[in-house]
Amino acid sequence: MDEASTNDDDSNLGADVDFGIFTFGELSRNLTTGEALSPHQRLKELIELAKLADQAGIGFIGLGEHHRRDFAISAPEVVLAAIARETKNLRLATAVTVLSTQDPVRLFEQFATLDLISDGRAEIIAGRGAFTESYPLFGYELADYDGLFEEKLQLLLAAREQEQLTWRGTHHHSIDGMDIAPRPLQQKLPVWVGVGGTPASFERAGRLGLPLYIALLSGPQHFARLVDYYRESAAAHGHDPQQLPIGTGGHFFAAPTSQQARDTFYPYYRAYFEQNMPRPTGHFPRETFESWAGPGGGLLAGSPQEIIDKLMVQYQTFGHDRYMAQIGLGGLPFAETAKSIELLATEIMPVVQKETHTARRP
Repeated sequence: MDEASTNDDDSNLGADVDFGIFTFGELSRNLTTGEALSPHQRLKELIELAKLADQAGIGFIGLGEHHRRDFAISAPEVVLAAIARETKNLRLATAVTVLSTQDPVRLFEQFATLDLISDGRAEIIAGRGAFTESYPLFGYELADYDGLFEEKLQLLLAAREQEQLTWRGTHHHSIDGMDIAPRPLQQKLPVWVGVGGTPASFERAGRLGLPLYIALLSGPQHFARLVDYYRESAAAHGHDPQQLPIGTGGHFFAAPTSQQARDTFYPYYRAYFEQNMPRPTGHFPRETFESWAGPGGGLLAGSPQEIIDKLMVQYQTFGHDRYMAQIGLGGLPFAETAKSIELLATEIMPVVQKETHTARRP
């Protein structure tokens, strides 16, 4: 079947770099008491953080999807709908939807509904997922990991294109001219592909002409060739690479000074790696943390100026259109997370946008 072209997606390409926040809603244990935050409290805090981000002028919030007791978000679209009613401008997305174990038609309907509720602010970032618990939970085989994603991404794009959908595939049942409703308020619901470091994922996104979101868990230099590959793949399949948005994102914490940021954040970041990763580590040493937070590392934990410098290196490497900060890792308290978001909005975002505005328009 034909691959759907998406070159006319709405985007911020050509505008200043867009900034956003995202979270998986992890339920890390308190460093003092050993007790985890309840899902009830965590979700209430996430809605408050979204309101804070909206008021501060941040453009985007993304929510991850997990199906484990140490995460609060298994139904991102429901939480995003709650956030939609509490915000005015914040764009609302998954980060990411584990598309391989979702029904793409149902997913499209849910986000079309979210788009209507939010006056046209919904987006989907689809990925294969680093966590695999949803495969046995929903009756899928890990052996089909890549094939499921390829076919379901094609089906999601077909649902976006066809108000009356006809579909033939391998992993999903056939559909014969069925209505796909409601339709979103936006002319075309934005669908991004979220990638880690697998070349085939970059190739796929380029081949389909889809916006690309890169999870930078290491320095940008490790991804430069892969982004070139994405753009080459796009051009080879008739898409204009200059019209395809790219987003980057990763672990983030800002404080007034680098030392304060690292001293505050390290215990929680360590807890995140020792509790919430797909394969938790037995120990996450301070030396590794400092290396990742230093020049060339993928971790943005430091003063506003230090983070600005690292974001500008990213921009010089990719020329990207959006940066998404993963916030609140490891049970970081609400107050510290809120202060970090405030620094992002007031001291980091304006400087990076000014610098990239100049770079885009010499």
